[in-house]
Amino acid sequence: MSTFVIEGGQPLKGSIKPQGAKNEALQILCAVLLTKEKIVINNIPDIVDVNKLISLLGKLGVKIEKLSQGSYSFQADDIKLSYLESPEFKEDGKGLRGSIMIVGPLLARFGKGYIPKPGGDKIGRRRLDTHFEGFINLGAKFRYRKEDQFYGVEADRLKGAYMLLDEASVTGTANIVMAAVLAEGTTTIYNAACEPYLQQLCKMLNRMGAKISGIGSNLLKIEGVDELHGTEHTMLPDMIEIGSWIGLAAMTRSELTISNVSWDDLGLIPNVFRKLGITVEKDGDNIHIPKHNDGYEIQNYIDGSILTIADAPWPGFTPDLLSIILVVATQARGSVLVHQKMFESRLFFVDKLIDMGAKIILCDPHRATVIGHDFKSTLKATTMTSPDIRAGVSLLIAALSAKGTSTIHNIEQIDRGYERIDERLKAIGAKIQRV
Repeated sequence: MSTFVIEGGQPLKGSIKPQGAKNEALQILCAVLLTKEKIVINNIPDIVDVNKLISLLGKLGVKIEKLSQGSYSFQADDIKLSYLESPEFKEDGKGLRGSIMIVGPLLARFGKGYIPKPGGDKIGRRRLDTHFEGFINLGAKFRYRKEDQFYGVEADRLKGAYMLLDEASVTGTANIVMAAVLAEGTTTIYNAACEPYLQQLCKMLNRMGAKISGIGSNLLKIEGVDELHGTEHTMLPDMIEIGSWIGLAAMTRSELTISNVSWDDLGLIPNVFRKLGITVEKDGDNIHIPKHNDGYEIQNYIDGSILTIADAPWPGFTPDLLSIILVVATQARGSVLVHQKMFESRLFFVDKLIDMGAKIILCDPHRATVIGHDFKSTLKATTMTSPDIRAGVSLLIAALSAKGTSTIHNIEQIDRGYERIDERLKAIGAKIQRV
């Protein structure tokens, strides 16, 4: 188990470029299974979760060639379906939440898709019902072996259908879309997720020959086609990493430029940070965060009541950045209520921040009230353990702002979602060592 040792309280300065989007990569990589032709994908982040999925695709028979840093070609013209029934697959699939998204493409092209119960972050229940109900609506037969928690769907030929999703699940929508593009007839998905990453997937599939309309809305219409072809695709920058760097600049009172952010795909993210009093300047396609020498003040609502920041499906605020918002609020002027609606275990990391001297009231598993210090009392260095990807980075930001030397264990969780984070932070002046 690796550890970060961080000497906090250091001013940072310079420019940092966000990696390719993790959540987009997990969808786009699975889509290569939909065609026997070659697909080139650029700006793939070099992170644990993505590399695990690439390895899994290789074991499934996909021909993979690394063209340059972050660019690969994939060709799924000789898929080994026997791997899906092997003990090795059951072990490989369990370690990665994103493995669920191979099921839709495999079902569409080969008539069968299997997956062990996927792993990933321990942030509360993350049910798979939306995925499998969608496949069943398309005509697949579902089976589940309780003894080894193994899921399967099979169909001779999928048939288009109308469906109203019970939740706007991003991965669920992506999986159903990938199954429906090769189904017979027309599929209509209402209450579909419409995140930029899902839009990217739909645009890529259309370049491959799919017929998807309604992209960017919550009503998708998919006319099935007989086959798809090769294409080239470039990932968006990771909006969660962009939000993390905004929070880092504010907490360390540093001047930072975040380059090539694809501003139009950031949605509410800049404005939510502005509500915390943080100056977020647009400079072309870059974000500039000036040095906040006088701190930052949380806005109240126009009637004077306390600000609430809550997550919601796109175009609402992403749940992946609520941990960052919570940490940044610990040094603001004023108070804020953070409401994590989607996951019931994601706020439990606040006890680590309380140990560091933050004033936080955990109201229940979903809500925390933060009373900011206004930098009059800095956080204290401590030893802590990263519970999941986003909480881990939030604790890292807290440690970089704290006086003294902090230690963060279980940083493999951070490596799952952030590429070479220690090297990139060192380049802008952070004192961080990987032990």
